[in-house]
Amino acid sequence: MNLENTAITTGRHLQKEKIALARKLANEWQIPYVFRGSDSIEEIKERENLSHILVVKENKLALATEEGEFFFHPNLAKMRLNNLERGGEDYLITALNIASGSRVLDCTLGFGSDAIIESYAVGERGKVIALEKNPVIATVIGYGLKHNKAEDDIEKYMRKIEVINADALTFLQKQADNSFDAVYFDPMFRHPLMESENLRPLRTLAETSSITIETIAEAKRVAKNRVVLKENARSLEFERLGFTEFVGGKYSKIKFGVYDASDGKGQTQ
Repeated sequence: MNLENTAITTGRHLQKEKIALARKLANEWQIPYVFRGSDSIEEIKERENLSHILVVKENKLALATEEGEFFFHPNLAKMRLNNLERGGEDYLITALNIASGSRVLDCTLGFGSDAIIESYAVGERGKVIALEKNPVIATVIGYGLKHNKAEDDIEKYMRKIEVINADALTFLQKQADNSFDAVYFDPMFRHPLMESENLRPLRTLAETSSITIETIAEAKRVAKNRVVLKENARSLEFERLGFTEFVGGKYSKIKFGVYDASDGKGQTQ
């Protein structure tokens, strides 16, 4: 993990265990630990010439950004899990066509909600690897998935996800043919359908470049079953990247483009 120009500190309310944890993480991630005292995050950033400061708080690791605090929270995934456990449908799972024992490569970790749903679907025998190009996002969300407490069974699905700080194309190029059952891309936060306070901090950090045709080609080689792209239902990205079959609600603003790698052509859902 290359956390360049990044340090770690604690909240203003000093607690020995939080300082100890911040020092431990600083050593593990090879970044500086900065004593907080009464200083603001901006004061520390300016004094230490830092781009980012991770903050160990009560029950979470957060990142202070100009658009607000960025941290992991499982609430969105929890609502979707409740729906699935009541026998409802989740269009992501339908699009990926995954079940117990499946191997999934999620190329866009983001807040981690989709990865949690995927982890639920593949069960104990399956595997979810989630890629995140930005090392700070990978660190904050990866830490939350491994350490944050959550209600009900969601915690066990969080813990099973393997987060890797990597560029999707570079990672895909190193994988064997048919090594994952499904490969998934969700670049939705680049062009949000509506303004969201929760998404603002993520968009200040996230990769904003478009997915390349080469990346999709590598995904098709690596995927044994499905390659899926989540986008605005009217997005021209589907056509540009070669997706012609779709999963989603009839009136939904979101669609999942599906490529069926098992027979080389899409199948309408």
